[in-house]
Amino acid sequence: MIMPRGQQLLLPANPLFIATSLMLALLLNMLQNMGLFGNAAGVPDFLALVLLFWTVHQPLRVSLGWAFFFGLITDVHEVALLGQHALSYTVMAYLATLIHRRLLWFRGPSQALQVLPLFLVAHALSWTSRLLTGNTFPGAWALLAPLLEAALWPVVSVMLLAPQRRAPNPDENRPL
Repeated sequence: MIMPRGQQLLLPANPLFIATSLMLALLLNMLQNMGLFGNAAGVPDFLALVLLFWTVHQPLRVSLGWAFFFGLITDVHEVALLGQHALSYTVMAYLATLIHRRLLWFRGPSQALQVLPLFLVAHALSWTSRLLTGNTFPGAWALLAPLLEAALWPVVSVMLLAPQRRAPNPDENRPL
């Protein structure tokens, strides 16, 4: 693949770092659901954010199976309808694999606009499954979560790509 002009060549992602970041995002979701906010509708889903990031950047390592697995864990933790988050994470990961090559050509803020519909679809599936089981709509604050997740996308991208960045090499004879 030809890289855009000025984009830095990245080192391979460490599988241990990928697993650690996913587990930390899961723990962060669990802590925020048990903490001050409870199960508030406008709180961003950090696991969906990190899962989408790795699905876009490492589609061979983090794919639909991992999205389904983490969705089931989230369902069990939140005592939600079993499969609610699994469905939304899996559909989001599938859509991410469809656009991941195109998405990597954009910079951070433009990428945030590109992933916003993915977050909206994931949350809409979750809301629909809740409504079909007789729960009430979470309200207008629920639309804040996908917006916050898209706003956090550039920050998460910088943080998760930091270990893969190559150190600047002053050797002018080396082609890479």
